[in-house]
Amino acid sequence: MAEFPEELKYASTHEWARQDDSGLVVVGISDHAQDALGDIVFLELPEPDMEVNQGMEVAVVESVKAASDIYAPISGVIVAVNKALEDTPEMVNESPYDDGWLFKIQPNDEDDMNQLLTADEYADLCSDD
Repeated sequence: MAEFPEELKYASTHEWARQDDSGLVVVGISDHAQDALGDIVFLELPEPDMEVNQGMEVAVVESVKAASDIYAPISGVIVAVNKALEDTPEMVNESPYDDGWLFKIQPNDEDDMNQLLTADEYADLCSDD
């Protein structure tokens, strides 16, 4: 059974977002998404300083089953990527909400987070899959 931590916000495209104490938004893919993908073998992450718009394709996750696009859940500037995933992409499967984060965004508009789904709304979306 997939986990949907209450403190996170979710995009309908299966990314999660968490605003940290510094105001940056940490982004990853949900437990539901990593489970559906299967064993992740490669990630193509965005470049730091890349300007992104909400809903824009910014990364690719490849698994033993398929390749999937990752979208920016909010608009802003990519300020960091999880370099550890280059050598250990399986961390996304093992710890999708902690060590398996993908990138961090400096948001352009704080209101973007309010447009994302709550854990309950996202769980309902996933139950329809």
